[in-house]
Amino acid sequence: MYHVTTKGCAKRDIFLDDADRVAFETILAEVIRRYAWSCEAFCLLPTHFHLMVTTPGADLAAGMQRLNGLYASTFNYRHNSEGHLFFRRYGSRFIQTESHQLEVYRYIALNPVRAGLCEHPADWLWSSYAEAIGARSPRTFVDSASLLSMFGTNLQLARSRFQVFVEDGMADEDKA
Repeated sequence: MYHVTTKGCAKRDIFLDDADRVAFETILAEVIRRYAWSCEAFCLLPTHFHLMVTTPGADLAAGMQRLNGLYASTFNYRHNSEGHLFFRRYGSRFIQTESHQLEVYRYIALNPVRAGLCEHPADWLWSSYAEAIGARSPRTFVDSASLLSMFGTNLQLARSRFQVFVEDGMADEDKA
């Protein structure tokens, strides 16, 4: 399991509108199918994105090259642009422990709140958080089952516990 991030070149926006985000999600879904990945969480922000993916094979580099390459081409075509969209290669951190996995889930969910894009993580349409807590219909390429299983076997209770876990992160920041 990996926490993967990609940032825009020169801190520029990589998503200018919802059509960009939909195009990215379409390409992401295709990459997930092609490489048999599992996407446990994601969040698209204006200048970067976060993914939490499990790769059964040693193909993270190939999948990310496809994802970022196809999306950059799509973006440049749509916006009559050229050149690099992304700053460097993607970043990835291998997740080895359950506690690290939980912190990454929380970090991804709270990213749009910390960026000042919304008041509550469930308000951000371009994240898997609202789906994980049952507030929105799930996207076909996101699999929250492993996340929710960490919070219990009863789906409603697991969703509620996950929501409390994430929102406790917001409360911790208010205290600081």
